[in-house]
Amino acid sequence: MSDDAALFEQLRASDLEMATIGWRLASSNAPLCDVLEPGLGLQIHTLDQFAPQLRASARSHFKFSTAVAIEGVIPGGPAAQAGLRPDDSLVRIGPVDIAASAGKPGTTQRLVAVQLAVAKLPPAETLEIQAIRDGAPLTVTVRPIPACRSRFELELADDFSASADGSMVQVSSKLLDTYRGDRAVAAIAHEFSHNILHHRVRLEARGVTFGMLAGFGGNVKYFRQTEIQADILSIYLLANAGYDPKAAPDFWRDFGPKHAGSVFNSRSHPHWRDRIATLEAEIAKVQADPARPHVSKLIAERDQPLDGDWQSLLVRHR
Repeated sequence: MSDDAALFEQLRASDLEMATIGWRLASSNAPLCDVLEPGLGLQIHTLDQFAPQLRASARSHFKFSTAVAIEGVIPGGPAAQAGLRPDDSLVRIGPVDIAASAGKPGTTQRLVAVQLAVAKLPPAETLEIQAIRDGAPLTVTVRPIPACRSRFELELADDFSASADGSMVQVSSKLLDTYRGDRAVAAIAHEFSHNILHHRVRLEARGVTFGMLAGFGGNVKYFRQTEIQADILSIYLLANAGYDPKAAPDFWRDFGPKHAGSVFNSRSHPHWRDRIATLEAEIAKVQADPARPHVSKLIAERDQPLDGDWQSLLVRHR
């Protein structure tokens, strides 16, 4: 295998790992979400997103016949059941015409445009997908399942970063590579919780300052409230998706003391020991609750303005 081919397959495996985690969280927690999309179980990519020096090699390796192709198929998902495979090039997803999507080389604009267009389709209606496989046209019928509307993206970065902007969850490749298994999922579930609880919109409504100034002045109480809420809801998301919710406090036991100076331990975030105590208290509540799916009371409050009361949510470490 050439160096480029090895790189491409490593990238495919990492992207599919992230996509599979996102799929499992988003489909299992659909009853908790007020904005849904058709869950297809697909990881797609575009030729645009590859660096110029790799584009020709990527076209050959991934068999791009159109601008957007299937990078990976989640086992057992609707796309897999319909017979779609990695390296099938996409022509149309229901009414979404791939050729009509726009994007600039070196960006993910076309990828995002296609993902957002598909996300707006009815979440449970059958879709006809037209593709090209090894040069031959292919048409399959896919029966989506409703999933929470959110994109999951792996950022190739040598740092421990994770973020959510209301419509996307992004986690760095270093975080995913370092925290294998359920501990990485716990970090992703936390970010996903921000989207489900509409935290970005609610913070903007409070006029807060994002970035480096988030840990100063009147911003602090609102950011802390959203961080603790995301911790709490993440336990429910993990449990509903069949992950061990204890992975969340386990993540902080390792990450917290090692990265005391990171944004995750800034004034806008609670101390990692208090986060562990809060997470463990919520795990006890979930384990004692026979209801399925597990639903946090925060779901009913997600359209209310943030009041900055983070103290009542936090369980202090003793």
